Amino acid sequence: MDRISVLGLLIGFVAIVGGQLLEGGHLGSLSQPTALLIVVGGTLGAVMLQSPYATFVRGIRMAKWIWRPPVVDSLQLIQQVSGWSQVSRREGLLALDGVVNELKDDFIRRGLQLLVDGAEPERLREVLEVEINTFDQEMKLSARIWEAAGGYSPTIGILGAVMGLIQVMENLSDPSKLGAGIAVAFVATIYGVGLANLVYLPMANKLKAHINRLVVQREMIVDGLVGIANGDNPRIIESRLQGYIF
Repeated sequence: MDRISVLGLLIGFVAIVGGQLLEGGHLGSLSQPTALLIVVGGTLGAVMLQSPYATFVRGIRMAKWIWRPPVVDSLQLIQQVSGWSQVSRREGLLALDGVVNELKDDFIRRGLQLLVDGAEPERLREVLEVEINTFDQEMKLSARIWEAAGGYSPTIGILGAVMGLIQVMENLSDPSKLGAGIAVAFVATIYGVGLANLVYLPMANKLKAHINRLVVQREMIVDGLVGIANGDNPRIIESRLQGYIF
């Protein structure tokens, strides 16, 4: 569980709700299902319209990374690559063939298979870097659906405010209906701006930070595999990979 994400979200909402209470308001005035429907539903529709299906679904699934980030155990990977380099120096690259099928990570398995198959170091790097670039672009496109939601949400909130004011204008002769229209108008703006700046945009930035960590991890693996292909000393490979840890 990423505690700082939970804490940050709680602090943001508590600050807004607390400010409302300190000003003498009450929570009921911020509870407007109609405004919430307009803002959330409108934002969702806009994001779905701009996104390919696969990108949208991947972005929704990535939302869980906010609470449970992908595990990146760089030290364990460094030890693993160092072990492979020692085996290859003692017994040759073909000795690593039995390790390939034991790996769960598809990227590492493909890279090690290329190494075992005798790919030239530069060719090995070229093939794996193309895969890294594709991975980086696909994942960041998916993360940007939340960034897009942060851009659309305030505008949809303003749209909800205008709709509320239209209701007010249509019911000027009936004072009993004016309050609901005015409430929707102002609360829709709060929902739009609040969700954009407290939820959507921070989520997009955190997801992109996690993606960067995964990309660096893959670059570290490539560097290690290329070092093995070049016949570098295991200690040199391990020392070089330590530089990827941050």
